[in-house]
Amino acid sequence: MVYIHQKINVHLILKNAYVYNSMNLYLLFKSLHLIAIVSWMAGLLYLPRIFVYHVENFKKKKAIEIFKVMERKLYFYIMYPAMVLSWIFGLILLSINGFSNFNLLWLKFKFFLVIILTFYHLYLGKCLNDLKNDNNQKSSKFYRIINEIPTILLILIVFIIIFKPV
Repeated sequence: MVYIHQKINVHLILKNAYVYNSMNLYLLFKSLHLIAIVSWMAGLLYLPRIFVYHVENFKKKKAIEIFKVMERKLYFYIMYPAMVLSWIFGLILLSINGFSNFNLLWLKFKFFLVIILTFYHLYLGKCLNDLKNDNNQKSSKFYRIINEIPTILLILIVFIIIFKPV
């Protein structure tokens, strides 16, 4: 009888260790996901602001060259990797929780908004290309207005995640 009791305790210990390690893995990926999102959002909020300065200083060649370097480095060295990592870690979290959770309406809505954010990111890449090639047709006011898009999406996504509406 003592042997069976010891075997059960070992089984429970191993089960608890598995759950504990799984939870640590989940929290690790959740932390990495949040770090990537913060980096991505910082770039999405800052790049259009640089575009504003770029457009407003179109006559100053030296300033324009500096803005082009800043825009390129921000987009390709910070924003793009952060976006990719946000997606990777987000999908890992979804797989850890089970893809069946994708049936939840709030998760579908969040996913939809993140897709819009991704298209916004890619649109900024097109704007970057136009500015790089001195082919920009947009005003500084346009860039000021579109600079609000990621803020609105961020607010919606945060409320969806926190409240998880049915």
